[in-house]
Amino acid sequence: MPLRITALTDPARASSGYRLAWLADGGDGDPLGSAFLRVFTRKGQEHLAELQVNVHPAERRRGVGSRLLEAAVAAAREAGRRSVIAQADAGTPGDHFLAARGFGKVLTLTYARLALDESYDGRAAEIDAIAERPHPGYRLVSWRGTVPGELAGTFADSRRAMDDMPMDDTDYGVAVWDVERVLAAAKAVADRGELLTTVAAVDESDGSIVGFSELVVPGDGKGEGVHYGTGVLPEHRGHGLGRWMKAESIRTARTDHPGLSGLVTDTADGNTHMRRINDALGYVPTHKALEYQLDL
Repeated sequence: MPLRITALTDPARASSGYRLAWLADGGDGDPLGSAFLRVFTRKGQEHLAELQVNVHPAERRRGVGSRLLEAAVAAAREAGRRSVIAQADAGTPGDHFLAARGFGKVLTLTYARLALDESYDGRAAEIDAIAERPHPGYRLVSWRGTVPGELAGTFADSRRAMDDMPMDDTDYGVAVWDVERVLAAAKAVADRGELLTTVAAVDESDGSIVGFSELVVPGDGKGEGVHYGTGVLPEHRGHGLGRWMKAESIRTARTDHPGLSGLVTDTADGNTHMRRINDALGYVPTHKALEYQLDL
């Protein structure tokens, strides 16, 4: 089968990185597959690229994925990357493809879902009680979209809560956050037509944000909401703030978006603390995904 790989470049480069793309076709213009490479450029992650390869099921095992992979890996080397990461659901063709081509499994993620149907009604009072329980010395604040200006600096500082998140052997680096990056992340969500809600814990002694929980929902408020991250600064852990914020995030989503059918979260298997929080709030595991890494 004749195979043509066409390189494409995303003209919109963000401050956090840029994307390269390749389209595979059989010479007649009919697409067979694609590959996308996100090249990170932010401080702390200049060594990293993230890969996604897609091949039409009818065209698999014909070398399409391998050719796309070769093009993407060559580009990662040319860009001076040290590591390429890629994710696939466990037991899928993507899982087997990456394992067979030199990628090593470095992280296992468990996806879990909280149904917001009639079954939620039996848990609603319990989740409300968690959200309403006082935590002396702390209070909750929340906002939609971009963080309010007066909180932007302290919110950016609180992002280091994710620096020690269990990532097993993943060469992810340490993402450096500042106000510019916080604002850019919120804008990216809005530009996709989605809605971002953030719940944050504030230290009442100085007004600083010490933890946060982010949730993104479709623009029409229907379907599945996705938790983007929940973290607490190390010096404020042990007070139940993570569960408190996530419970309030659930309650807010249920109130503001009654058309949602569920909330989805993913957690590294090594992050036992967050997995316990998810279990306590009623999230039910749905499947596992594997993070693979190729060292260049």
